[in-house]
Amino acid sequence: MALSRRRFLINAGAASAAAGIGLHVPAAFAQEDMITIALAARAPTGVNPQQTGLTGGDNWAIYQVFNTLVRNPDGKFANRPEDFEPSLAESWERSEDAKTWTYKLRQGVQFHKGYGEMTSEDVLFTFGRHLDPEIVTGGKVNFGNIASVDAPDAYTVVFTLKRPDPLFNGSAISILTGSIISKKAFEEKGEGFNTDPVGTGSYEVESFDETQGITLVAFAEHFGEQPATPKVQVSFIADTTARTLAFASGQVDMIEGVRSPGWIPTMQQRSAETIFDATSPGSFNTLHLNLTRGPLDDIRVRQAIRYAIDNAALASAYGPMANPMVGIIASQFEGSVTKEELPPELQYNYDPEKAKALLAEAGYPNGVEIACYTSQREDYSAIMLMVQEQLRTVGITLALDIIDHTAFHAENRADKNAMPLNSSSYGPVPLNVFLQQVSAAAEVKADGTGQGNFSHYGVAMPGIDDLLTQAQDEPDFDKRTAIVKEIEKKLLTDLPILGIVTLSYVIARNPRIDLGFPVESGFAYWPLNRARRTA
Repeated sequence: MALSRRRFLINAGAASAAAGIGLHVPAAFAQEDMITIALAARAPTGVNPQQTGLTGGDNWAIYQVFNTLVRNPDGKFANRPEDFEPSLAESWERSEDAKTWTYKLRQGVQFHKGYGEMTSEDVLFTFGRHLDPEIVTGGKVNFGNIASVDAPDAYTVVFTLKRPDPLFNGSAISILTGSIISKKAFEEKGEGFNTDPVGTGSYEVESFDETQGITLVAFAEHFGEQPATPKVQVSFIADTTARTLAFASGQVDMIEGVRSPGWIPTMQQRSAETIFDATSPGSFNTLHLNLTRGPLDDIRVRQAIRYAIDNAALASAYGPMANPMVGIIASQFEGSVTKEELPPELQYNYDPEKAKALLAEAGYPNGVEIACYTSQREDYSAIMLMVQEQLRTVGITLALDIIDHTAFHAENRADKNAMPLNSSSYGPVPLNVFLQQVSAAAEVKADGTGQGNFSHYGVAMPGIDDLLTQAQDEPDFDKRTAIVKEIEKKLLTDLPILGIVTLSYVIARNPRIDLGFPVESGFAYWPLNRARRTA
């Protein structure tokens, strides 16, 4: 490859920057038979979909190596039951009450490295580990509604649920932790399975190295189409500058983006041709208001905060990466509410004068101070600093500390934060966000044994638990969606939690790489089997 002076200088800068901060930048350089992606983590953790403590970078490799019984369409979520596509299961059917789901497996599917045909025995083994309370598995909470899994024959699997779930394919079957693993390989390899996994995906693991990353090679016996590119290198570069320079130098084809205002424009100034693949909605950024702390126990103060936060202005700071939220479900998903369908008192159009009046009515005509803290990570701190500034204009002073990301989560779990910002990604299963963030059962505990209901909603005051139970018992998808909308309205009435913005997960891609499909929505990873180098 001929190098221009500009390219040489960029390459030198990237190498120097990386060396200067003691980081390894992968040696791969535009190899014709390989696509390289660099993720924001220091090193790979493992490639076992049931392993705990995995990072987003690990998930990229896992998604290429394993398959689930059914799948989302490439580049987007399946928003409705009929949107899911066959994968290891060729077909499926559900009972009228949505409590029994039967899957017919594809015959002849081979595991990597000569581990034979995938059958119902492997499916039982995979989900049996999740259902066994003695075994620690990642994402175990997602399978709590499964009462049993049976296999009438080698190619049929029947799931019996405790409660109806019309979107069972989305809540448990198509998620990454539901990936089917080889029973034989897992039992042979033990802990070694984490770094030498055996799946059925279009790529298999060639090597796993904490410095070099994970090298994947096309699996010749894959049941679907062969990958368009023979190799994929999954690299890990935690430092934003080093990762960006590695991309600019051409050493990597794709990098994980930075979710902070101005990052995309800066990248576009460096190279106007850069393509940005972004999921929508991405993460849900919600602001919990702790109902056990004054002055947040006063609904007038919570309303004042809602009127004082201009979600649209916050979202505009991120450009196309963000969208303002109305409730706590992203507007792209079933069950979300729009301002137009809400009564005027629940629309909360930005109104700082109304916020000041509510504060005065609550006994704070000269303003009020609220102590809280947030994470130093760019996406958290940027949002909270903008919220702080908007609240300041109406007389609400946030005494905001910015702390280490790990400490932030640890302190939140000990119920020490009056206004924690939560950032989580959800698929289009609307009940999950309620179960994890506002159900009474998820109330945060000072001893750290609680979960993600940081507002104490449903305990400090009556919440949405009765409506949530109704929704969980409703087998009809559309009727369940109608109940979800009622839950959203109840939350907007009580304001224990505020939807702020959704923020896209972004990958910057060199235009020489054709992904094979547009990225519209989905989790923070997508298939690379159709990706090819065009230049």
